[in-house]
Amino acid sequence: MIADLIANVRGVAWMMTARLTRWAGLCAAVPLTLALAGCAGGDDGAKPSAASSAASSPAPAASVSPADPDAAEKTAVLASYASMVREQMKAYRRADAKGTDLEKYATTEALGQIRNDLANMKAAGTVVRGELGHETEVTELDLEAQTPTAMLSDCVDLSGYETYDVKAKKVIPLPTEQPLRYVMTATAQRWEGRWMVTDLNPEGGGGATC
Repeated sequence: MIADLIANVRGVAWMMTARLTRWAGLCAAVPLTLALAGCAGGDDGAKPSAASSAASSPAPAASVSPADPDAAEKTAVLASYASMVREQMKAYRRADAKGTDLEKYATTEALGQIRNDLANMKAAGTVVRGELGHETEVTELDLEAQTPTAMLSDCVDLSGYETYDVKAKKVIPLPTEQPLRYVMTATAQRWEGRWMVTDLNPEGGGGATC
């Protein structure tokens, strides 16, 4: 049954094989799309275990050198990414984006990835519980481009994450081969003075752990 559930959820998609094939993949795999999978199905009264309970995901840790001439812009990029992650986790905990502010921080493509994750979670009957850790830095910043663009690297920590099967009322463990810390990347662009996340790539780190 679990194998079928994982195949379903990930087969479509925040699901985890040897590594998350997408943010959503994480979720499903067990299910998180990150392990987002735990992502969402609905809350159905499901409550996180004492070890991983938390009302909301912590903001990704920002990494910017105070002496960096572009420090202000990098800080703005990281703040936007952190806000998107916060709203993303709100959605994954219910498998529903309603009531979130995702559209303030993510563009069409990134939103599409998140919505696919949510659809997969809903179909699998899973939600995300616990927390995901983040250590994020801006690795590239092009302010001279027609549309200023930034690349981010995020060390995602799954040690406090759980994927919960709402119907079976049980936690789905992560695959044994899934590293608890791995590198994913993201792209952000400045639109009308505001940084927006345009792309999320769980495999952006090439399978690297951190």
